[in-house]
Amino acid sequence: MTNYLDFEKPLAEIEGKAEELRAMARSNPETNVEGEAKALDKKAEQMLKDLYKGLTPWRKCQVARHPERPHCKDYIEALFTEYTPLAGDRNFADDHAVMGGLARLGDQPVVVIGLEKGHDTKSRIERNFGMARPEGYRKAIRLMDLADRFGLPVIALVDTSGAYPGKGAEERGQSEAIARSTQKCLSLRVPLISVIIGEGGSGGAVAFASGNTVMMLEHSVYSVISPEGCAAILWKDAEKMREAAEALRLTAQDLKSLGVIDRIIAEPVGGAHRGRKEAIKAVGEAIEAELKALAKKKPDALRKTRREKFLAMGTKGLAA
Repeated sequence: MTNYLDFEKPLAEIEGKAEELRAMARSNPETNVEGEAKALDKKAEQMLKDLYKGLTPWRKCQVARHPERPHCKDYIEALFTEYTPLAGDRNFADDHAVMGGLARLGDQPVVVIGLEKGHDTKSRIERNFGMARPEGYRKAIRLMDLADRFGLPVIALVDTSGAYPGKGAEERGQSEAIARSTQKCLSLRVPLISVIIGEGGSGGAVAFASGNTVMMLEHSVYSVISPEGCAAILWKDAEKMREAAEALRLTAQDLKSLGVIDRIIAEPVGGAHRGRKEAIKAVGEAIEAELKALAKKKPDALRKTRREKFLAMGTKGLAA
């Protein structure tokens, strides 16, 4: 680990001490510190379990935003074969925050669409930190039309803090593009499986997540607004983000109880960033299972049940 979150500082100290002991042993082979290092490893392992056993909503936000967490590109490269990216909205430009194209998941041909944040400074700027512009949503609509025409299931991987709020995006019809993307999701006659792999922020996420099955990784978040934005509006103080995170009910566990999502995908102990391969594998297995279940449904039934599901949302109430 190179990036520790605020609440992981005690863990960082223990793991750091264990590494110091091993570095000492490497520089002086006669030094026998392996027993002490293993004791520290065991202590760190238990502390990690304790820390992640009862994460608060705000801490889950921090985990969902961890820079080493697997991003959309990582999932596409690991899970899909014969990936052929398709670019542009055939109107204005190609939005690099939205990536997508034709691919295979096992033997099943699919259309995969996702929001990519980037992994370093250069790629984050290129991908606009995963915040899509109108042309990104219009590209997604084009890909969903393609999937509908050829009867291909759609897999959507969501990881965004929200749609890009810039002046140019508003001038080019940001809200209209998001609404049309959401409408397209609801009108598809093929299976649409959406997975929130990190942040699911506002309408920018809903435009990809209006699926037959909506799944979330265990420590991901999904909300109409970020905790900081909510706190700034309600209390005029962005530092009250912890209280806002509690009130927003944005965790996978809360959203499952409220009927907003359908399934929670377990993460390795310590979050997806500590077990990237295991997390990606779990997502792949969950998608394959849902595809198999949805394959039995006819096109009209897929569209009908999807629309009914979203129309009924909210009937459980906040008392759930």
